[in-house]
Amino acid sequence: MVGRVRCVYAPGPGGARAGAAHPGRFDLASLAERARGGGNPVIPLVADLTRAVGEPYGPFVHRGATSQDIMDTALMLVVHRVLGPLLDDLERAQRALSGLAAEHRDTVLPGRTLTQHAVPTTFGLKAAGWRSLVLDARDRVTAVRASLPAQLGGAAGTLAAFTAYGAADPTGLPALYARELGLRPPALPWHTLRTPVADLAGALAFTAAALGKLAADVLTYSRTEIAEVSEAGAGGSSAMPHKANPVRSTLIAAAARRAPQLAATLYGSLVAEDERPAGAWHAEWEPLRELLRLAGGAARDAAELTGGLRVHADVMREHLGLTHGLIVSERLSAELAPLLGRGRAKELLTGLARRAYAEGRDLGTLLGETLDELLSGEPELAERPEWRRFDLATATDPVRYTGSAGLLTDRALERP
Repeated sequence: MVGRVRCVYAPGPGGARAGAAHPGRFDLASLAERARGGGNPVIPLVADLTRAVGEPYGPFVHRGATSQDIMDTALMLVVHRVLGPLLDDLERAQRALSGLAAEHRDTVLPGRTLTQHAVPTTFGLKAAGWRSLVLDARDRVTAVRASLPAQLGGAAGTLAAFTAYGAADPTGLPALYARELGLRPPALPWHTLRTPVADLAGALAFTAAALGKLAADVLTYSRTEIAEVSEAGAGGSSAMPHKANPVRSTLIAAAARRAPQLAATLYGSLVAEDERPAGAWHAEWEPLRELLRLAGGAARDAAELTGGLRVHADVMREHLGLTHGLIVSERLSAELAPLLGRGRAKELLTGLARRAYAEGRDLGTLLGETLDELLSGEPELAERPEWRRFDLATATDPVRYTGSAGLLTDRALERP
């Protein structure tokens, strides 16, 4: 916090005091080295700042506060600053995804479940889903950023020293302190009430995971044998000149895999004993710094990835036929069940599915041949009026079996 916070309790003009706190006057390497002596860098910083301020202000430096007050408050200031660019990058990503969803509202591709083709879906709905996760992350990070509190409690969270130094009612000091810093006033000193850090851990881990879902899909769709999307400016290989690696997705996926373990350490630090903990507080520093770095990097990479993502609609359309028309078997089951009976329809389609794979023929063609034979041999079945509503061409066209994908995409894009 050097250079940001003035000593609000010192008398007289603040200019000289603020100048004494300029970062350039302090040796950060020396502070880090001397921090080992007391377990945190505030102790040597206070000594250096007291000397820099000089008389008559020196005795007022750090008066009534404790090291954790300064460290926790500095942490919140750093977090507030870091989350700004992170939110900017999430906004860039959601705008790009909004554009992709609208552009490809009706671009059909195979929906996949348990790695296999299931039923058709649209890339617009896929992009709208990615955007929804980005917006969920944005909302969580925004809420956490707005709730970052200052920390001021003194040695054991009672503000006792401020009373000893003459404050009639020190309970108002944390709010003044927070206002000076642009942070939220704390309801209580939170030395061992680590809700702010836990909430931050959750928001950052969620952000990394939400972006990781996007990256996982892009990595799958970028495979050579799938090639339904590709990254703009994909990375090369040191040994294979033909490679175009999805580097942005790879970096996001790596961050998403590391984030949960870092958040787990921060959640574990909620178990902090007494009024000031030994170890639980100290265990937060490194994982929180790394989690901020990973989430921020993932957001930046996601903004770049989505802004340049190339969608190969022709390949998606081609892949709809990889299962010889079986991608619409669900629809055929639903439409034939009232005509043939549920059991007979299922038996018929199961047999045709095996033939489609074995003979390499289209399910629609096989079904048409089979129905012609069936209906010619059972005139009473052929006379049922329901057959007039059955259109084989429509029922076997995967482009016409996307359900409410378009409407769901429209609804998702209404979310600001």
